[in-house]
Amino acid sequence: MNSKMGQEEGVVLMSAKGVSSDCRRLVQVVLAGGSGTRLWPVSRENFPKQLIGVVGAESLLQATVLRMKGFPSVWDVAAEPVIVCGEEHRFATAEQIRDSGVSARIVVEPARRDTAPALTLAALTACADGQDAILVAMPADHAIADVPALHAAIDTAARHAQAGEIATLGIPPTRPDTGFGYIRLGDALDDGAHRIDRFVEKPAAELAAQYVASGNFWWNSGIFVVRASVWLAALEKLQPEMYAACVLSHEQANNTDEYLRPCAASFQKSPSDSIDYAVMEHLGKPDSPFMGVVVPLQAGWSDLGSWDAVWDAMDKDDEGNASTGRVLFEGSTASYARSEGGRLVACVGTNNLIVIETDDAVLVADRSRVQDIKGLVSRIKREKAPEADTHRKVRRPWGFYDSIDHGERFQVKRIVVNPGARLSLQMHHHRAEHWIVVSGTALVTRGEEEFLLSENESTYIPLGVRHRLENPGRVPLEIIEVQSGTYLGEDDIVRFDDKYGRCS
Repeated sequence: MNSKMGQEEGVVLMSAKGVSSDCRRLVQVVLAGGSGTRLWPVSRENFPKQLIGVVGAESLLQATVLRMKGFPSVWDVAAEPVIVCGEEHRFATAEQIRDSGVSARIVVEPARRDTAPALTLAALTACADGQDAILVAMPADHAIADVPALHAAIDTAARHAQAGEIATLGIPPTRPDTGFGYIRLGDALDDGAHRIDRFVEKPAAELAAQYVASGNFWWNSGIFVVRASVWLAALEKLQPEMYAACVLSHEQANNTDEYLRPCAASFQKSPSDSIDYAVMEHLGKPDSPFMGVVVPLQAGWSDLGSWDAVWDAMDKDDEGNASTGRVLFEGSTASYARSEGGRLVACVGTNNLIVIETDDAVLVADRSRVQDIKGLVSRIKREKAPEADTHRKVRRPWGFYDSIDHGERFQVKRIVVNPGARLSLQMHHHRAEHWIVVSGTALVTRGEEEFLLSENESTYIPLGVRHRLENPGRVPLEIIEVQSGTYLGEDDIVRFDDKYGRCS
């Protein structure tokens, strides 16, 4: 069916729901729910790659939310992007967005259901004021070197989206790569775009080489441009169970100043599926009224999905080596080394290697085998080792703690509480705690007592006693905490009051 018919059906379906068909409004949607296991040990389950400065000082998330700045003024770009993230990442996401000077609408997924439900929640949020909008949906963990070129590609894609089509950006491949999905090109259009013939999953090496040699396949960037009304109409037709679960979850959402939190019980009824599988692979089929186009993007794009991709995106020395942090190369070639913990990483005679050092893990891998890291992380999870999920330094909405030592029946933490922040009112069944103030001032609640501690002062929190730590000052509060007891896990916390909504 032609694009005009797809446009008309989308407008009719959404007009019945009271949504305007004015489509000059662009809303950036940032999909920030990934786990980034192939960038382990820097990326962890609880602090994934989008929250990390993989190729620069700012995190990939921060770089992404700033990517629509300076977009052509012919479009009405919404001041607030919509960011969809997981429950476990919401505090770090909000903190990084604030640090970027951006005001955003953060939608918190109650459970992981892949990108199609995430985009649906974003589409419902963008239409909540009764206006239609063109969604510019992009993953939070990609790198773009040439932002003006990205803007030009989005501008072309938005014109197709304005006409009711579903557009995606495709990357003309520079090499065979088994880490990307591919898009087979259909008929060429006047503006350089192509109709989408079909989507192809990550191929084996020989098939990837055939795709690139044919010139008929582009990499799938994962960037989509589509009217919210058209996306919702397509999902309602193609994935009615997913559509119904997302709509009900959004209608029952808890909406606060900082977060929109859809209803967990309703959202969990949604099937889990990607944008590609749920919708894009159906475009152009005889029973689908929706049409798809792919617009070329040549902007120094990288999905940074592996350490080899990070090496490829970075500046290199004359021997092809790239580094981050305290690194020295001696007689090495085509290697990437990264020091996260501040220790010196010295590489002598290495060739084609990846060396990644963090506080609690070291990775050494051949660059040709970096795709195998995902399997390694799965093995670490099966062995229930903490390095799969958390770093030694763990960020919390009030600051962070760093587990600096541990042994049988004891653990030592460095705790930093931001000015004006406070921990929950809590108690522990299996451990006692000793607090020593290193710098700043602590307001301590212990049982019925409330008192201040200054630098070099300390206190003791007996097992089973309600307590709270708060920073009433204007500088960070730093303490050393010594835990002792029969069980020291983070799940031995009973919260009675918490400003961050973490009470059970």
